[in-house]
Amino acid sequence: MREHYEIIVVGGGHAGCEAAYAAGKMGLKTLLVTMNMNTIAQMSCNPAMGGVAKGQIVREIDALGGMSGIISDKSTIQFRMLNRSKGPAMWSPRTQNDRMQFAEEWRYAIEANPMVDMWQEMVSELIVEKDVVKGVRTQMGIEFRSEAVVLTNGTFLNGIIHIGEKQFGGGRTGERSAKGITEQLVSLGLESGRMKTGTPPRVDGRSLDYSKMEEQAGDEHPSKFSFSTSTTPTHKQRSCWITYTNPTVHEILEEGFDRSPMFNGRIQGLGPRYCPSIEDKINRFSERDRHQIFAEPEGWRTVEVYVNGFSTSLPEDVQQKAIRHIPGFEKVKLFRPGYAIEYDFFPPTQLKQTLETKAIENLYFAGQINGTTGYEEAACQGLIAGINAARKIKEKNPFILQRSEAYIGVLIDDLINKGTEEPYRMFTSRAEFRILLRQDNADLRLTEKGYDIGLADEERMRTMINRREKIETLYDLTASHKIKPEDINDKLIEMGTAEITEKTSIEKLIKRPQVSIKYPSIHKQIPKYGDFKEDELEQVEILIKYDHYIKREEETANKMSQYETMEIRSDMDYSRIKALSAEGREKLSKHKPATLGQASRISGVSPADISILMIYLGK
Repeated sequence: MREHYEIIVVGGGHAGCEAAYAAGKMGLKTLLVTMNMNTIAQMSCNPAMGGVAKGQIVREIDALGGMSGIISDKSTIQFRMLNRSKGPAMWSPRTQNDRMQFAEEWRYAIEANPMVDMWQEMVSELIVEKDVVKGVRTQMGIEFRSEAVVLTNGTFLNGIIHIGEKQFGGGRTGERSAKGITEQLVSLGLESGRMKTGTPPRVDGRSLDYSKMEEQAGDEHPSKFSFSTSTTPTHKQRSCWITYTNPTVHEILEEGFDRSPMFNGRIQGLGPRYCPSIEDKINRFSERDRHQIFAEPEGWRTVEVYVNGFSTSLPEDVQQKAIRHIPGFEKVKLFRPGYAIEYDFFPPTQLKQTLETKAIENLYFAGQINGTTGYEEAACQGLIAGINAARKIKEKNPFILQRSEAYIGVLIDDLINKGTEEPYRMFTSRAEFRILLRQDNADLRLTEKGYDIGLADEERMRTMINRREKIETLYDLTASHKIKPEDINDKLIEMGTAEITEKTSIEKLIKRPQVSIKYPSIHKQIPKYGDFKEDELEQVEILIKYDHYIKREEETANKMSQYETMEIRSDMDYSRIKALSAEGREKLSKHKPATLGQASRISGVSPADISILMIYLGK
């Protein structure tokens, strides 16, 4: 029915949009197939992007040339930099977004990409010939042929929605589930499993009493996600509101436990450990008499409010009765109840580092199909899958980010080596090089890589180079300019730090915890201080204060990189290496790692196994 495509992306969520946009931007004729073109890039759960570690991922997507940061900036209704009281490795940008505008902006971006076509229909089957994917077949029997296929099915594969004792098929509320693909992939040798996630009720903001809640405003001077000049920080913001559950709420919820699909065995899939439902929270943390609830506005021109912290699959009558005992919610009107959704996923240990499946050539998985949770985790997988599908078709080397280069590299490495038995969520604690992988330097780490592969454009590259040069200039100025004791000692005493006895460089003073480059007594000593932007000043201060830690992590990363460059043949026969432990042979044979570094992170492969393998590879 259509011409031959180079890449077909199945699913129009966050992973699918990034995959399709990247493939099209890199010059490949791409088809995005989605069940409903009106729900492209739908924020199915909370209307927000970023957060702890997730904000770093959005910045990395943007630095590479992806669109999630730009779309977030264009639809921002509130911006906050989280964890400012902690070290810079923990600083994490987060936006509240206008849900409808976010989806609308993504639709505009996809339509503005001339290499991307769209088709609205359910894909029911893959066209696979001799273990190589050749396209897709839709529910109406239409065939679309391609060189590669990226599956980003989200929660739609055999999705079942649970509300109390009621259950019905669906990928999310109001939308049907997708049938056929799981069964076909299992017949082709892939292993599947079940996972579960949930969402809270949506309510009418006009029925809330905000005087009984605590206001949570955005930053006084908001920033943005994208490093590009195509967006600007929001000039107005909407507040969120904080309230709490109480023992009465908990008692009412507990009364419905006998009808809860979580507790009566109807839900078999594992849910997200770090984003539990309200019934799970009061069951697991019974000693607590309250839990935090956020009332989050869904946009600029809607009264709909997202009740963050009240995710539930309890019967709708229990939900309504309990929520009305939360301060500020006494007269609340529900738009729709919360629900849980159970869906198929495929353990990601079945994937290569490129996110291509090991069993079927040119077939890529991205997003919740790999067992992850969150828009940001899905989007970065879609980006990497789209990039690698495009590069393979162009017969170019795969694009792989190491753990020391990006949170995206940590996420993919974790998935393919360790797998996951519950929805995977990114945290700063998962990254051993987090002082290197800060949100503020994502462009300096990754934009040149994005430019080299044809994704980040000239404007982004010029912006990054200009920023890097200004940071280097400012750093040099702090090292070369010295301050006399009589010009600074009074101020140092006020700052609560020791006086100096001789001329001292600005750099050395900034190393002190009490001193900042932004203090007037410091920055007035720097020539042309006014020429530097806020983010450039912040970057230099971080580089100075954390110099020791940065260098130590760089040394460790360089030592580990030798493992990453030692490649292992895909047809390696580990049974011949008798010195390996029995478990090591079994795990290595199953996972087929591409490098020694990858092998070292497989559960069950010991350091002794790695030493033996290194000697064997050397021979």
